[in-house]
Amino acid sequence: MEKKVFLLDAFALVFRAYYALIRSPRITSKGKNTNAQFGFTNAIVELINKQKPSHMAVCFDTSATTERHTDFADYKANRQETPEDISAAVPDIKKIIEGLNIPIIFKDGYEADDVIGTLAKQAEKAGYEVYMVTPDKDYGQLVSEKIKIYKPAYQGGDVEIMGPEEVCAKWGIKDVSQVIDMLGMMGDAVDNIPGIKGVGEKTAAKFLAEYGSLENTLANADKIKGAMGKKVQEGKEMAILSKKLATIILDVPVEFHEEDFKLSEWNKEALSEIFAELEFKTLGKRLLGDSFTIATPSKSVIEKEIPQGIQTDLFGNIVEQPEEKKESYKEVVIDDQLTDFVSVDKNINNTPHNYTSVEGEAAIKKLVAELNKHDEICFDTETTGIDANEAELVGLSFSVKPSEAWYVPCPEDQKKTKEILSHFESLFADKKKTWIGQNTKYDLLILKWYGIEVAGELFDTMLAHYVIEPDGKRSMDELSQKFLGYEPVSIEELIGKKGKSQGTMRDVEVEKVKEYAGEDADITLQLKKYFCSAFKEERCRKSI
Repeated sequence: MEKKVFLLDAFALVFRAYYALIRSPRITSKGKNTNAQFGFTNAIVELINKQKPSHMAVCFDTSATTERHTDFADYKANRQETPEDISAAVPDIKKIIEGLNIPIIFKDGYEADDVIGTLAKQAEKAGYEVYMVTPDKDYGQLVSEKIKIYKPAYQGGDVEIMGPEEVCAKWGIKDVSQVIDMLGMMGDAVDNIPGIKGVGEKTAAKFLAEYGSLENTLANADKIKGAMGKKVQEGKEMAILSKKLATIILDVPVEFHEEDFKLSEWNKEALSEIFAELEFKTLGKRLLGDSFTIATPSKSVIEKEIPQGIQTDLFGNIVEQPEEKKESYKEVVIDDQLTDFVSVDKNINNTPHNYTSVEGEAAIKKLVAELNKHDEICFDTETTGIDANEAELVGLSFSVKPSEAWYVPCPEDQKKTKEILSHFESLFADKKKTWIGQNTKYDLLILKWYGIEVAGELFDTMLAHYVIEPDGKRSMDELSQKFLGYEPVSIEELIGKKGKSQGTMRDVEVEKVKEYAGEDADITLQLKKYFCSAFKEERCRKSI
């Protein structure tokens, strides 16, 4: 048998599993949310069935303070409190892992990253192919010819396996050891690692191409010209600390004992008990056989099982199937109840699109000329904050055709930004245009602070939804998932979670903002078309 060990980053996968099913929550007859338990079980069983590992372990963080918190009090300080449903799910998940006879590994004072890193290097020396199962990019520093990142499929995407070549290509570096140099310079908003203020991924990669390492970049800071050179000089101390915070520890007091990690027969009695408690009726039968039964819950149970015959990804999400195998699953009868099953299986990674960054006077003039040809234009602003009276403009996005958009970045220099906006002044002043947006009040106020008045008709998708459904949530992300089956990129992926250390769009490289902003305009345009199809065009417009 091939010697393959899979090391799972427990909490990264638990959170992913929980949110993958957030639009179709599984609630037991006792009112318990089992999204995380269900998704995680699907993930680990799919790994075993499809990848055929010989050895496996699941690694957990603990609540104990680590050296990183001692070195930097604000480490991970911007992370929101763990949802109650996830906290409640952890004991169940551990019971499931134990029922599968897979070891659970943790060590106070260390994070799961450190435990996995230490075990990965030990297993590599023992001759194993090692797969670190996680969506976390920081693990790139551990990759070698024998150690790879295994990023599970998500929301209809494909599994991604990353070795040295893939990691280096993703980061724009020559060696995986430079991942920690990158993080030391650019920081990590998710973990609240500060980095050097004003240095993004592209700039960090440029420095490493020229100087080779963080330390050598800092030693040559006086040779870096202009404001950036000053930022590097001023950020030396924080950069060195950031690199230390980002470095995965490889000498955790844990040991890779081959026999302890070897997969063995499941404890079906233990699994039957926990599956019955969680009311995993269909999943239980699939894994344990037809003999598995649980007491039939009352008809008031809210349980959204995946319909049989529907292909799912690693976390039980419905994915697109070949045309001849497609079936309608908009309405599913469960326990004599008719329930809607919303499939959110599209995202920026599996949906063809063309979002273009427009920079320079000639390119901007060409864009304005193109936009002038259209009567309806969707637009959106990217800014440094949510208060329109204080935020600065970071960029503008436009869309006139589904799956296509343009993004115009605006610099921190307000004078230059106003020069860019001056090219769009006549376009916004055209009373014959219809401007489409989501919560356009905010965008209009932002533009007003820059001296731009928007004439013409307005179509606000947030208000359109109110006309159709007076009750319910109205964020663009929620509307997109509900009506288009598309999950937009979360802003927290770019600037980190809410909190005092959350960054701004100004800190994010243009290429990433282009994709995020272009998607905003594109999806808002598609929502407009969807909402207007619910009414006759004229009635819809008058209502809004």
